[in-house]
Amino acid sequence: MAEPAPHSDDARRRALPSLATLVCVAGLLLIAYAEPQARVLALATLAVAACVWLVQRGARASRRRKAGKTVLPSPLWPNASVKSVVDAMREPAFVLDRNLALRFSNTVGIQTFGNMALGDPIAMRFRAPELIAAMAESIESGEAQMTEYAERAPSERAWAVDILPMPLPGEPQPLFFLALFRDRTQMRRLERIRTDFVANASHELRTPLASLSGFIETLKGPARDDAKARAQFLDIMQEQARRMSRLIDDLLSLSRIEMRRRLEPNELTDLASVLRVVAQQAAPTAAEKGLALDLVGLDEEALVNGDHDELVQVFGNLAENAMKYGDGGGRIEIGLLRAEETVDAFVRDFGQGIAPEHVPRLTERFYRVEDGSGRVRGTGLGLSIVRNVLIRHNTRLSIASIPGQGSTFSVRFRRRISGDFGKAIMKQKDRVS
Repeated sequence: MAEPAPHSDDARRRALPSLATLVCVAGLLLIAYAEPQARVLALATLAVAACVWLVQRGARASRRRKAGKTVLPSPLWPNASVKSVVDAMREPAFVLDRNLALRFSNTVGIQTFGNMALGDPIAMRFRAPELIAAMAESIESGEAQMTEYAERAPSERAWAVDILPMPLPGEPQPLFFLALFRDRTQMRRLERIRTDFVANASHELRTPLASLSGFIETLKGPARDDAKARAQFLDIMQEQARRMSRLIDDLLSLSRIEMRRRLEPNELTDLASVLRVVAQQAAPTAAEKGLALDLVGLDEEALVNGDHDELVQVFGNLAENAMKYGDGGGRIEIGLLRAEETVDAFVRDFGQGIAPEHVPRLTERFYRVEDGSGRVRGTGLGLSIVRNVLIRHNTRLSIASIPGQGSTFSVRFRRRISGDFGKAIMKQKDRVS
């Protein structure tokens, strides 16, 4: 945006007395020429005025010499050097004057907050009393200030804002101030996630601990000699202890997964082998629940970039959920759907399905949905673990569910080397390891 043409109020103030002086001199000369009787008086007045002007001019020159410098008008716009430095910054930055008017904004600032008219008050864009107050305080004190600024629209973002004086050589006080915006959105989000995680984990652990503590007190007191109650309570206590153990295992697993680096490009595994292992592990539970396990498309290999054990954990988790929440459907499908360049691995149940409002939140930590009996089961971390493993595999979980008809959890992978050549690479990798 082009800046307005610079002008000087001091220059205008100096020009007005000079013009008035010229008019007075011209008037006196005209009077001396036109009126012979007033000629002497007019010339005398003109001489006195000239003496007064010379005396005043000498006094002003003396004051400037004593000050040791010539007083220059204050600039309205930062110079090219300041602009180039501010524009090179990788965060939004704005140069303000002492009246909180915008004098320059860098390219990142324009891209982030939109174009703003130079010379307009900064408050026209940032309608935040705390931010404006911090800017005013920095101008008043001449010291750096720091504050925060948050936006809700068009997206939620959080900023830490530094207001820094920009003193120029020879100026008694800073004429310009830099407002530097540092994005803290991701940091705030991580802090919120960490706080929620600690609160949820504490709550999940507190429930079985309270149950164990209550049963222990009962066994030491009223049920001390009641063999039947003791056996019943010990079974419940064992189940609560297992619940705590599963929760701790899931938390540790989630922490390990989040700390791991990404996969190596040549790390290959066979999805068909992975799903056959998952089906073998799930068979006893399926038989206990009266569920049939249907395997689809597992006869041929499907090589993808992936870690075998982690993918067994992913699809084992999905199969466990299918048997837990889809046990009314009579069967579970585990299989592969191949395309020319991709392969989809899926686990499908034919149970009660999931209500649409729950589907987008299923991979959140500790988020759980009631089963058909009205109970909430599991730790709420299984699908969060699945999500994080798949992020490491550069893919994601897709969920399709119709209430009353069942749910399908699928993952799409890009197919890699197939045939004997791929097997040779895998065997060579095993020998090296």
